[in-house]
Amino acid sequence: MTTAQFKASRLERLRDARLYFVCDARPGDGDPAPVLHAALRGGADLIQLREKAPRCAEELVALAEPFRRAADEHRVLFFVNDHPELVGACGADGVHVGQDDMSVAEARTLAGQGALVGLSTHSPEQFDAALAATGDARPDQLSAGSVWETPTKAGRPAAGLELIHHAAKSAGDTPWFAIGGIDLSNAGAVVAAGASRIVVVRAIRDADDPEAAARELRARLG
Repeated sequence: MTTAQFKASRLERLRDARLYFVCDARPGDGDPAPVLHAALRGGADLIQLREKAPRCAEELVALAEPFRRAADEHRVLFFVNDHPELVGACGADGVHVGQDDMSVAEARTLAGQGALVGLSTHSPEQFDAALAATGDARPDQLSAGSVWETPTKAGRPAAGLELIHHAAKSAGDTPWFAIGGIDLSNAGAVVAAGASRIVVVRAIRDADDPEAAARELRARLG
């Protein structure tokens, strides 16, 4: 398969994705495999390794192994966070970067032309600027939030449902995900605001039954 074909296949799967599960490398200081497989059985269809603890490249590649295996077994996309230079070594399908990280174009150069690049946005202006970008500078997917304040992004003010309303009206056919403090208690409000895709961390990772939590969240998305 050519690089262009790999990219096209990944884009098709991205467009179909609805429930995006972000997990740290050692949730609860343990093996991530049980919660990853539970989330994927429950209906998550995109996973991301987001490791904020200081790690060298070799450690991150090793920590990515259970994520890659889970993604392969369940035939879903696997992203790494913040490290486009490790996409190939981790066997990832793409990378997600923030507004304060390197540019999308630079991330794409480091990750490779067959990889997907996602970008966080926190305001209508940032969302619109990402949509207006062209060529390698245009992200393949966007996240919009934080909808509500969350300890995962301590200190970041909530963007509120207004950003979700704006994204729903503006995105066209660009895949985008609502993110930030979303759980079973409020997922319905996010969907009502126009989101058809969501990102969650604690709502699955910290649930007593991660598979059931994922299944319920996926059901809220229709």
